[in-house]
Amino acid sequence: MASNIQTLHLRRKEDPKPPVTRVARHTGILQDQLRRSARKPWNPDFSTAVRILLLIRVAAAMYSNIQDCDEVFNFWEPLHYIDHGHGFQTWEVTPMYAIRSWAYVLLHLIPARLPSILRLGKRPAFFAVRITIAVLSTLCEAKLCRTVVEKVNERVGRYLFFMLLFSAGMWNAAPAFLPSSFAMYATTLAFASALEPSSAKNKKKTLFATMLFATGAIVGWPFALALSLPFVFEELFVHSGDQVDPSARSSWMISRWKRLFIAGLASALIFVPVVVIDSTAYGQWSIVPWNIVHYNIFGGSDRGPDLYGTAPWYFYILNLLLNFNVLVPLAFVSLPCLAVTYRIDRRRLEMSKPRPDQSSPFTLLALRLAPLYVWTAILTAQAHKEERFMFPAYPLICFNAAVTLYLIRGWMEVAYISATNSSYRASRSIIFGAMTCSVVVVAGLISLSRVLALWHYYHAPLSIFNDLEAFELPRLLNVTGLLPPLPPGTDESDAPSIDLTPIREFDLRLCLGKEWYRFPGHYLVPNGVKVDFVKSEFDGLVPAHFKESRAKLGFSGWWDRPGSRITPTGLNDLNKEASEFYVPIESCDYLVDLDFPMQPASSPLEPRYAIDHETWERVSCHPFLDASHSSLLTRTLWLPVSWWQRRNEFGDYCLLKNRDRVYKKEAEVAARVQEERL
Repeated sequence: MASNIQTLHLRRKEDPKPPVTRVARHTGILQDQLRRSARKPWNPDFSTAVRILLLIRVAAAMYSNIQDCDEVFNFWEPLHYIDHGHGFQTWEVTPMYAIRSWAYVLLHLIPARLPSILRLGKRPAFFAVRITIAVLSTLCEAKLCRTVVEKVNERVGRYLFFMLLFSAGMWNAAPAFLPSSFAMYATTLAFASALEPSSAKNKKKTLFATMLFATGAIVGWPFALALSLPFVFEELFVHSGDQVDPSARSSWMISRWKRLFIAGLASALIFVPVVVIDSTAYGQWSIVPWNIVHYNIFGGSDRGPDLYGTAPWYFYILNLLLNFNVLVPLAFVSLPCLAVTYRIDRRRLEMSKPRPDQSSPFTLLALRLAPLYVWTAILTAQAHKEERFMFPAYPLICFNAAVTLYLIRGWMEVAYISATNSSYRASRSIIFGAMTCSVVVVAGLISLSRVLALWHYYHAPLSIFNDLEAFELPRLLNVTGLLPPLPPGTDESDAPSIDLTPIREFDLRLCLGKEWYRFPGHYLVPNGVKVDFVKSEFDGLVPAHFKESRAKLGFSGWWDRPGSRITPTGLNDLNKEASEFYVPIESCDYLVDLDFPMQPASSPLEPRYAIDHETWERVSCHPFLDASHSSLLTRTLWLPVSWWQRRNEFGDYCLLKNRDRVYKKEAEVAARVQEERL
């Protein structure tokens, strides 16, 4: 007989699980409507975004071309003059005109001097400056992406990140030593700050955004202040984050105006160090931002930027298509797309009818999309157009495109639900993610092809000056005995870097003819090699030389550079040629020239030096695209297939050596060295 036994089991009390902290979702202006309770879409945190962006931006600093001669002659050359005491001087960087800021140039002196302190030479200084400004761009872009994730929408932030990362436009603009690039960095941070709705509880936002917009305009480019107009309008007239009783609207508006006015006064203090530095450098009272505005707007009919070329109204459309391809139409239809969303997908904007004391999300998002339209309209209205003028708005192009892509995704979701009558099936569908991913991937691949085209087709000028420093000048030192022999047992691969200082013994002159505007700057030319211009068909004004200063400077000694306070005779703001800035071709030891076999020489001022073998010897040549004899598509993009490249024609971008002059100098220096050793 079985006994009726009951058993008591004791279970150890488990430790209570800590509460799971969930990051709040759906707090931005745009709201996901499917899978709202699902895990949020992946986005890199700030640290991860910086590390990923930095890989691309540093690569751009090392390998991107210099797109604009203004970058070289108005910024790299003044920096080189501060650093080394010689360089080219344009009329813009003279006390008579003073439309380039020495304060902006001076910001880059520390990274330029660091390689010299470490005894690494001038060439590393060039890349140190580019890497420094690329790092600055990286930090600004990462901040913008994270702010968009938090204040607009997580998916929009993710699209923006990848659009910025792979954009050919950002590849060019991020490492550029230009005020418009600096304005881009400042505008990016200001825009990130301005994404948060204005409110009485967040006065710091108004101050930070105002100061950042002002910094970009005062230190960088004054016209970039136009990008702040929608922000100013919101600050003055839109409730944004404030709930305002209609009876108290007057006092609210007075408070808002007062707050922005105080922020503006505080931002105006940025003028103080800029004016002090510029006035000291020019040796006279100089307010460079005002000089820039005065020259470009009030210069008069016989002077001004139009002297340097005009372009049709569609210039920026074509240029932006090169740099942002499919993102351009997406960016410029963002406001119409927002209007469509207002009609068919209001819930995405949490669109209940706002009370009189509230601002609608539609209004807030429209104000954040507006700066790109304002900027493009202003620049398109100007006759003189250049690619760099659009730089401050480059991140905004990606932002507007990201918003449009998200809104289109929303339309697809609405259409799918309407067709299937099933939100569940829509939430499980991969169509929407596949569409957005396809757009981002296609844009990235086209941009990659464009970046590779710029490298393969137009990188020759930078390569040529590398060949001069790395091969030709060491050869001269070697054949004349000025290069010390390696210690016994030392392999060539382990040899120390070559000191090119003795190259001064040759008194070399490197000349630039019709290719003067592609000169990459004195940082890529070793000290001891003088650079000059020879006459070509160009009949405008070429730069002069700064008055040389041989003093060895520390970080505080740049005030003693006299050239910044002198306007060389011949420099003018009318683009009138000054013949005294040219040297005879017979006095040149080396010449940089571009030879297109399919474009026969048609002028005695521009003969085909590269085929004049009696006078000139080819030291080094690199292919350079002959755009006028190449297919539009194949010259725009690069593909690694032979049939694609066969549709392009190339010329030779060459470093040429004057046979008689160089060989004579080699013999003279070798004899002198031999005599000294005896």
